[in-house]
Amino acid sequence: MSNPEIGRSVVAAGIRTNLHDVGSGPPLLMIHGSGPGVSAWANWRLAMPVLAQRARVIAPDMAGFGYTDRPAGRRYDMDGWVAQAIGVLDALDIERADLVGNSFGGALALALTIRHPQRVRRLVLMGSVGVPFDITPGLDAVWGYEPSLARMRALLDIFAYDRGLVTDELAQLRYEASIRPGFQESFGAMFPAPRQRWVDAMASSEADIRALPHQTLVVHGREDRVIPLATSLTLANWIPRAQLHVYGQCGHWTQIEHAARFAKLVGDFLAEAADDEPIPLNIDGKHAS
Repeated sequence: MSNPEIGRSVVAAGIRTNLHDVGSGPPLLMIHGSGPGVSAWANWRLAMPVLAQRARVIAPDMAGFGYTDRPAGRRYDMDGWVAQAIGVLDALDIERADLVGNSFGGALALALTIRHPQRVRRLVLMGSVGVPFDITPGLDAVWGYEPSLARMRALLDIFAYDRGLVTDELAQLRYEASIRPGFQESFGAMFPAPRQRWVDAMASSEADIRALPHQTLVVHGREDRVIPLATSLTLANWIPRAQLHVYGQCGHWTQIEHAARFAKLVGDFLAEAADDEPIPLNIDGKHAS
């Protein structure tokens, strides 16, 4: 039986990267979060088929996660992840894409857009890191996960508002994913305590965020216990062309707990007619204000 988490592979910034490439139309790069055992497929499995009806959806496993190679001695940081994401676009000959980032993936999407504004058309940030906040007990537990079925079950209870989604079968699947060879070794090395420093390291500067000219959709679950709603309120306030959508009765799993609504919201936002001319650049390579 084939594993649905494994798609095709490309070499991106020197890393053999597992990714899903489905649908046709305007390119859409989707970047997953940082939960234990996560993969692009686990994160986006419900959204990809819907969005692929009108876009070319590309969802890579970022370095340290999923089925992408884990080179020995690899240092996991924002510089490397941004380079890998740009490398994915380059490997697929994509000059410019829409960008969706979830949680950790939101911080990465934000950093990529700031550093390479001409490569991004529109931006979607979901339950996103990327601005300063005091680490929550929920996020500390996620990043501090040590494998056991009971700990995985407790984490899933933190992620979801609807406890009906957290079945024994799901807990078993996600636990087994977290103990695949190499998975916990890279994950455990990525966010060692004290973990506030990793929240801080993923934050982009206020000035850079305020200078973004991109149309941006900010999405959050009101009951999110991992990333506080205040982060999305900050992003929506700082990004000039932002709009904010908050789902009630929703935790950190917007794309799963409100799957159909999330996919429609994102699809409609990306399909709206607007001025999508390339972002003008100043002579120093920075986007014009």
